[in-house]
Amino acid sequence: SGIIDEIFVEAGDVIKRGDLIAKVKVVPNVSSLTSAKNNINAANTQVETARLAFESQKNIYNRQKELFEKGVISANEFDQAQLSYDQAQQRYNQEKVNLTGARQNFDIIKTGTTSGLGASANTEIRATVAGMVLDVPVKTGNQVIEANNFNDGTTIATLADIDKMIFEGKVDESEVGKIKESLPLEITVGAIENKKFDAVLDYIAPKGVDENGAIQFEIKGTLKKQDSTTFIRAGLSANASIILAKAEDVLALREALVQYDPKTKKPFVEVAVGEQEFERRDIELGISDGINVEVKSGITKEDNIKVWNQLKAAPEFGGR
Repeated sequence: SGIIDEIFVEAGDVIKRGDLIAKVKVVPNVSSLTSAKNNINAANTQVETARLAFESQKNIYNRQKELFEKGVISANEFDQAQLSYDQAQQRYNQEKVNLTGARQNFDIIKTGTTSGLGASANTEIRATVAGMVLDVPVKTGNQVIEANNFNDGTTIATLADIDKMIFEGKVDESEVGKIKESLPLEITVGAIENKKFDAVLDYIAPKGVDENGAIQFEIKGTLKKQDSTTFIRAGLSANASIILAKAEDVLALREALVQYDPKTKKPFVEVAVGEQEFERRDIELGISDGINVEVKSGITKEDNIKVWNQLKAAPEFGGR
């Protein structure tokens, strides 16, 4: 927590992971600062106590060593003196480490950093991912707070990997049963005319949301990598066509030309074989877009199909 001291990026900048985004000037908490200072005083006392104990054990050890070398005391007594000396030295070293830690903690509370932290200092806000800076909602002098269990903290910058664009949309409940993950999408962006973008459907929400009386399901799709000449900005409005099935370079005809046998319900068409002469041909149909339908077998592209349901012009009435 603190105040923005300096900002090094702006919206539109492309940065790498670890790049410096901003610096925060820490405003220390008086209570925490006082507590940390008291910890230093206590650690100093512990160091001094441990030092005195170590010096005492050192003197005892030197005397016992001299007596042992003269054969006055046993090896067991000398070993005990050696152990006490080693323990006193270990405690003294540990208390010095504790004092160093207390001083570093005081520095962190006071300034947000300490010697040895480097890029890990919490006064330096660095990019956690590589990408483009989409937004910097703070300015120099603004107060910021860190994330904790009660709030999300202050957003200093928003980053995004623009090479991995995601389409987010919604599908009506009447259509959601027809789609599944991994289906191809064709994305059209309102701000980019006469261009379609390929994507893949990655996610379909398991639960719908009521919007104005209709149940909508959220979907997400990942756009395939675009060429460098096309830049899609985050937040643009877009529509997606979900391709349920696709057939290319196939024979197709108007679905309105297809007739169905009233008994077998099988499709057929009438093919011209002469002047006002037609014969029935059973056909096998493929996929349809509601206007045109794929014909897998039964006719060829040279056949002339009868228009059996052509609308007649309304008769004209008039007189005087």
